[in-house]
Amino acid sequence: MEFKKAPQELVDFINDKMKDKNCDYKKMFGYPAYFFNGYMFVGVHGDKLFLRLSDADTAEIMKDCKGVVAFKVMPGRAMKGYVELPKSIYSDDKVFAEYLDKSLNYFSSLPSKHEKNK
Repeated sequence: MEFKKAPQELVDFINDKMKDKNCDYKKMFGYPAYFFNGYMFVGVHGDKLFLRLSDADTAEIMKDCKGVVAFKVMPGRAMKGYVELPKSIYSDDKVFAEYLDKSLNYFSSLPSKHEKNK
């Protein structure tokens, strides 16, 4: 399967938003992705920005924010807990910061995957 090249503007955006966060950077399928405690929680895939949230926060953002949909790497294969954010949402600094913090808080409450793998 061939993936679209990520727009440099989107790559620069997510890298800038994450520069002060205490998380790990990796490339997934050639795209920037950020991990906390071993869990991937935000990144870029093609021309899409995705974010992983708790079940409650996923339901909330999909209800309250127009254009947010389940994130799919391939058609018909939604990734549980991941949402795709339209530009209208991630370009709103307040809304994006709120949900990014919710994501980080959620993963802060889970046991580290690094500890599980030892």
